[in-house]
Amino acid sequence: MNLKQIAKDTAKTIQSYLTYQALRTVLAQLGETNPPLAIWLHNFSAGKIQDGESYIAQLLKEKPDLALRIMTVREHLAEEIADFLPEMVRTGIQQGNMEQRRQHLERITQIDTSDPSLQSEQQTSSDTNLDNLSS
Repeated sequence: MNLKQIAKDTAKTIQSYLTYQALRTVLAQLGETNPPLAIWLHNFSAGKIQDGESYIAQLLKEKPDLALRIMTVREHLAEEIADFLPEMVRTGIQQGNMEQRRQHLERITQIDTSDPSLQSEQQTSSDTNLDNLSS
């Protein structure tokens, strides 16, 4: 397991996600102030936002002012969440794991009463336990 590579990949994913969130913010702003430009940006962005850096590079060639605006917004978002993101990720993973384990444990310990073979096994087990108690 290469932890450094995992950290790099995670950082790139977060960067791309923050680019997406910045795009959404700018689209909302443009929707109120310049709807035709919002439509253009929406159409331009379709299918390109998966890789945030590649998307920004393409947008810089087409409309540098919009690219700079999105970069400013994503930088602001990164600054705002940087302090509490690591703890939130750790806590979220711990809680998610605990919930998944709880659900798994519930599934594997439930007895399916609609399965006749299980009912006969339960009855046999109960009868054996009763025999042991009476001895």
